[in-house]
Amino acid sequence: MHTPLPSYIFGIFINSFPLVTYIKAKSVLQPKQKKAMKNNFFNKFNINFNGSLPRSLSFKFNNFFIQLLYFIILSFFGYLCLKFSKPRTSVKPKDFDLFYTSVSASTVSSMTSLEMEVFSNSQLILLTFLMLVGGEVFTSMLQLFLDRFNFPQNHCLKNECISNNNSYQVELGLVSIPQSENHTQNDNNNNNINKDKIKYNSLRYLSYIVLAYLIVVHFFGFSLVTLHITNIPSAKNVLKNKGINIETFSLFTIVSTFASCGYVPTNENMIVFKKNSGLLLLILPHVLLGNTLYPPCLRLFIKVLKSVTKREEFSYLLKNSKEMGYDHLLSSLHCWLLVVTVFGFNVIQFVLFCSMEWSSKIMEGLNLYEKVVATLFQVTNARHAGESVFDLSTISSAILVIFIVMM
Repeated sequence: MHTPLPSYIFGIFINSFPLVTYIKAKSVLQPKQKKAMKNNFFNKFNINFNGSLPRSLSFKFNNFFIQLLYFIILSFFGYLCLKFSKPRTSVKPKDFDLFYTSVSASTVSSMTSLEMEVFSNSQLILLTFLMLVGGEVFTSMLQLFLDRFNFPQNHCLKNECISNNNSYQVELGLVSIPQSENHTQNDNNNNNINKDKIKYNSLRYLSYIVLAYLIVVHFFGFSLVTLHITNIPSAKNVLKNKGINIETFSLFTIVSTFASCGYVPTNENMIVFKKNSGLLLLILPHVLLGNTLYPPCLRLFIKVLKSVTKREEFSYLLKNSKEMGYDHLLSSLHCWLLVVTVFGFNVIQFVLFCSMEWSSKIMEGLNLYEKVVATLFQVTNARHAGESVFDLSTISSAILVIFIVMM
């Protein structure tokens, strides 16, 4: 967005007054005072001179285009890699279908015009990467690193803090610095410096916490699912008959579930595993950990780190969640309300689903335990990842309406 020429000229005219004041004051100030006033002047000058939009609005505007460009590049990268890699079948998919699948994986929308078993092992790994870096938790982590980069890197953060010396009454070369006011201003500046430092350090720790959260959840999920499938013949045989690598399936499914994408390497989604209750229970927590329960789990993670390390930054994160500007860092009250809401909606869906589908055709061949687990998996995914253990075309219309409302 370009600034109109009259506004641009007016901005230069208005900002010329601080420039004149700065030049005149430079001749009478001490070296440290010159440096402080120079920093203060140019910070203000940059904000007003660069455009007519407020800095916060301009920053959000730029963030939008950064994210848009990020997903465009990611989608085209995925498309090109899918295009030049060899599929599992002899018939190569159409370019548009590949691009559509790449966009769906990058934006974790889980829509596809191809059967998942068409993709080779390398292509499944590529889709796993696209879902990982396109997921909400990962992109929010990138936003934290971007916020750190754009955090005011002024003298307060670089230990070069020189007070502005009480907004010197500098005019036409005259300087008036009352000594008592100077001490008061220095104290205030020191307080602001300490606050900026703790906020920046807290932002830095928060970005590392989110990264650690991602790694820990995916590592344990991948390890447990791989171990389970390896030791359970029924689940292992399904993948063996389809020619799907166990490790690829485990990683793909965990990443897809955590990112709320809903892709599964099998054509039938999770329907072929509806009797493998153990596998469903291992995957189920990731539906919530990467979606609605991410803020409460993040806060709990920070609390644990605070109790272990006793660091001031973790206390600051817990007490100033709103000031950090991270949408997923909620207050304690909001986290509890979110937990109650999530489990409340799931209980409602579970009761309604069981009351209407317990003896229906979709439950045939399942014992009591398998019915409970499969139903819990289905109703939880309805509001999150979208994975399914039942054929939705055979579910009653009333239940489908409930799913729509919950979504």
